[in-house]
Amino acid sequence: MGIRIRLHDIERLPRSPFLMIANHRSFLDAPLLMVAAAKPVHFACHHYMAQVPVMRNMVKALGCFPLDEPEQRGRTFFKQATHFLRSQESIGVFPEGTDPMVNIAPSNQVGQFHRGFAHLALRAPIANLQVVPAAIVALEEKQQPTIPFKWLSLFDPSEPLFEQSGLHPAVIYQQVAVTIGQPIAIDEVWHQAYRGRQASHIASELSDRCHCSIQSLLKAGCY
Repeated sequence: MGIRIRLHDIERLPRSPFLMIANHRSFLDAPLLMVAAAKPVHFACHHYMAQVPVMRNMVKALGCFPLDEPEQRGRTFFKQATHFLRSQESIGVFPEGTDPMVNIAPSNQVGQFHRGFAHLALRAPIANLQVVPAAIVALEEKQQPTIPFKWLSLFDPSEPLFEQSGLHPAVIYQQVAVTIGQPIAIDEVWHQAYRGRQASHIASELSDRCHCSIQSLLKAGCY
């Protein structure tokens, strides 16, 4: 596609399987991060992406795993993600969810995180799992409308974002930087704290730490 990619601090990536956490604003984000990692990374993706023709073929080819419908989402996410990690494969999560793909914010901002990835990292039976914050810095991009939201609602009626009128926007990078933050080792100290009554607080702490790391990398810009 002619995208120019700059890579920063790639040496921080662990050799062992890891959980990559990144900001999200384009359908190109998962393949870009795989290029940066120079290895397959199984990214969790929205439920509707496995329902739409052609798109589901791309999702399968990239090795992504679609989230289930809302009532089963948490359980199946944990099961699928744990399977990959136990198989010595890395996974990736975009904790902002779908919103930044629809309501596109400035490229140097990261939205609020869902904390499911933090609970996964703290609950997964994987010794010394590394959580790797990564920032996708859009240095040059263009935005263009694609397909009607109403069409997407036919494939996933449970998504409130698809109830609006108009066309789904798409961000296409022309020049982008991928920067790897300092990995966070989920050691026995994290696990012990999570087993106590403060489990939710510990998950929030891990989520906030990843959010701050990615926000700092975005503000730095890597120009």
